[in-house]
Amino acid sequence: MSTLRFATRLNSFASNPQAEWPELNRKPSVLQMAARAAKVDGLTDLDLNYPDHVGEKPSGLAAKLQDMGLAINGFAMRYYTNPAFKIGAFTNPDEKVRREAIDLTKAGIDAARDAGSNLMTIWLGQDGFDYAFQADYDRLWQHEIDGIREVCEHDPECLVSIEYKPNEPRSYSLLPDCATTLLAIKEAGCANLGVTLDFAHVLYADEQPAFAAAMIARHSRVLGVHLNDGYAKRDDGLMVGAVHSIQTIELLRQIRRDGYDGAIYFDTFPDMTGLDPVHECEVNIKTVKRMLDVVDRLEQDNRLAGAIDRQDAVSAQAILQETMLGASAH
Repeated sequence: MSTLRFATRLNSFASNPQAEWPELNRKPSVLQMAARAAKVDGLTDLDLNYPDHVGEKPSGLAAKLQDMGLAINGFAMRYYTNPAFKIGAFTNPDEKVRREAIDLTKAGIDAARDAGSNLMTIWLGQDGFDYAFQADYDRLWQHEIDGIREVCEHDPECLVSIEYKPNEPRSYSLLPDCATTLLAIKEAGCANLGVTLDFAHVLYADEQPAFAAAMIARHSRVLGVHLNDGYAKRDDGLMVGAVHSIQTIELLRQIRRDGYDGAIYFDTFPDMTGLDPVHECEVNIKTVKRMLDVVDRLEQDNRLAGAIDRQDAVSAQAILQETMLGASAH
């Protein structure tokens, strides 16, 4: 994280469209949303959904974004083009539908590479089940591993990152948490495979974000970090640090210690309530920078290292609060 890069969710910039495009009577285009995102002070990158956001030659789209001062951090797969994907992409019971999903992912990888990126994030939210006796779990798992392995082998130079999530749209996702995802990565056995940590997903998987990051670094690698926040019941997409500031700071400390050098991506939803997406993104960037300043000060405080060595929670909390809020006047 020596050179900070900040990326964001492009669809956030469709929020409150009348404020930006008073005459617009449709959803803003990709380039319109990108031009709005380019107004964000400190934003360096965008992530693009595939195929939703890539309606032209990827290299041409990348050039237009570069003219706006933005790079492409990576692509993210979306499996919405075929209604049959609702009951599974890589795990669909129909072999033809599974093949379509895998081939679509390969095309997405090719498009990402043509756009100058080497990161493809796959969120397999449709792969799962909703009822007891709905699926053969062993067969479902094998289809998932085979699909992941095949798309990784399509281009070994492209990093493929699994973003896990406990549920939604399926009642039970096949890759719901850190441990299950790491097991899938071990079975797939591909060197270009890793994990994207989405903060809100981790929270409602009932995980401690920094612990999940440490386990991923131990057994695989963190290829993406999606910062947001929530109340640990669903994917709220709130602003960074709005609810779990301390856990966010601990996560930033952990990924820095583990050598993460990718972009910090804001997967927040200002469009859900019509917030100003430019202001919202700028505040997220400033929040992360302040949090990283806190991390720097904590790392220079030998008292914290000693407290952690002793597993002395009280002393660690006192040091953290002093660093964040200042020494007491009394």
